[in-house]
Amino acid sequence: MSFVSYKAEGPVATITLCRPEKLNALTPDMLGMIESFIRRAENQHGLRAVILGAQGRAFCVGADIEVWSALSPAAFRTQWIDAGHRAMDTIARCRLPVIAALHGAVMGGGLELALAADLRVAERGTRLALPETSIGTVPGWGGTHRLPDLIGPARAKQMIFSASQITAEQAETWGLVNVQCAPGTAGETACTIAADVVRQAPVSVQVAKRLIDGAAGDNLPATLEMLGGMATQATHDMQEGIAAFRAKRRPDFKGDQ
Repeated sequence: MSFVSYKAEGPVATITLCRPEKLNALTPDMLGMIESFIRRAENQHGLRAVILGAQGRAFCVGADIEVWSALSPAAFRTQWIDAGHRAMDTIARCRLPVIAALHGAVMGGGLELALAADLRVAERGTRLALPETSIGTVPGWGGTHRLPDLIGPARAKQMIFSASQITAEQAETWGLVNVQCAPGTAGETACTIAADVVRQAPVSVQVAKRLIDGAAGDNLPATLEMLGGMATQATHDMQEGIAAFRAKRRPDFKGDQ
């Protein structure tokens, strides 16, 4: 049985957590599937946005404690921490905007999954927390840097140190959630936002995402290289350089022509 599903309709792909009987608690296999589906969306022609949602009463209560607590320290690093970071970083660096549709409990790794998205909508009644300190560990998939980036270090420390839950209303006030919506409408609200996004010029949206993330310190060297490559790609000098390479002659560069 697959615990993560993928569906593409028009310009929007939807990735859905499908383990409702366990409140969508994450396993290594689920992390690998999320990573794989994000890459699939990036490479699927015509897609312009991704929605990340979940079935059942909760978006995600975090990592499945019965799975990770049984691992040795070495296996915990490779099978759990590294796998989680790969999945979260793949979401965060996806060239397409990713919108998380939240409801019910959004805890631990579930909140870190949402933090990796670009935008978050949450139904009223949603509860959000990073409760790792209550079981003797710490957030392991980006919670200690993505959460402070969104709500500031002091509020992030308050949530992490106390393992306390906040409401969707508080999360919206703090800037953790973009939009608060009625119960049962997170998916619909995410689709409405996605519809606004896909009406815009897709390359502009994708470059804007890279610029914003780069300015915030995420993978800035790669962003600068991307912009440099795009800028030179359209120049006469690049066309001349390629033509000269193919003709095995010295190029005649013209500068700004």
